[in-house]
Amino acid sequence: MAVTWTGGHSSPILCLNASKEGLVASGAEGGDLVAWGEDGTPLGHVQFQGADDVTSVLFSNTCPTKLYASHGETISILDVRSLKGSLDHFHVNEEEVNCLSLNETENLLASADDSGAIKILDLENKKVSRSLKRHSNICSSVAFRPQRPQSLVSCGLDMQVMLWNLQKARPLWITNLQEDESEDMEDPQSPGQLLNPALVHSVSVASCGNIFSCGAEDGKVRIFRVMGVKCEQKLGFKAHTLGVSQVNFLPESYLLLTGGNDGKIMLWDVSSELEKKQKSPTKHTHKRKTKKATYAKQGGTTSASVTDEEEHGDILPKLTIKHGEKVNWLLGAKIKGCQNVLVADQTSCISVYPLS
Repeated sequence: MAVTWTGGHSSPILCLNASKEGLVASGAEGGDLVAWGEDGTPLGHVQFQGADDVTSVLFSNTCPTKLYASHGETISILDVRSLKGSLDHFHVNEEEVNCLSLNETENLLASADDSGAIKILDLENKKVSRSLKRHSNICSSVAFRPQRPQSLVSCGLDMQVMLWNLQKARPLWITNLQEDESEDMEDPQSPGQLLNPALVHSVSVASCGNIFSCGAEDGKVRIFRVMGVKCEQKLGFKAHTLGVSQVNFLPESYLLLTGGNDGKIMLWDVSSELEKKQKSPTKHTHKRKTKKATYAKQGGTTSASVTDEEEHGDILPKLTIKHGEKVNWLLGAKIKGCQNVLVADQTSCISVYPLS
């Protein structure tokens, strides 16, 4: 059963992040930002002027009390111990910011916006060092690659995924998920595909820096490996019956959390698939006949059953949480030493599920 954190917001929560010291920040519709303690107690609250939705929150790793937040076209830097006044703020995007990402050295902050642009903010000189413009629609998500402070991945509602190196103004590699899928299909204009185009909502890079995943409106999760200046799709599977709104690799692992508009949260272990794909260049057409244990936690909220096999093909979820609400944001975080999944949805509460 989920533990519910309440009392911080009065409108739907859109984004979450956790500091390495266990503090959690949440951003909501209407300009609300709340900081929470590990026990789910609201510690501080700020409402940004203009009441623009808070679309992304991000803690610094090197300075765990420093928090970055995007609201409307503005990025604010706050001290989580005293949220009332911002330490600094920047207005570098021309349209609403959807996602923030810090590089590992924390000298650069990427902000992806509704125009499709990604602005790279040099935090030391407090100015834009690069403006990356290649997405032809909303850029929904951007992520710097761990261990590679000059490299990032982006995705958007133009169905494109891009790999960037900041030494160049153009992407190193681009793929269009819809076109790639059409090439693989005998009937490229199947009705399901037209109804659920592969608009890409979320991207997450594993700690190794070379593996990343994307979640799209067609319900599929795709896993790519970076090979120098290009990427190769290693895995693609139907994870949700509706659009995948969130993907999130857990730290130091190939365990992937996914959340969907179908109200489900899944945990997948893609490590064996990645190893298998590396060892054997041929495509695996056979289905594994392994049976999957059925979990039933209190209240029947978490389960994984044999019938999942037909749904997801070769790969099975390690865990299925029937959350019941459309997922706005997912976060794998250690709270009081235990691994948890924090979920933001259409309500004003945060749901916390234990993963151990």
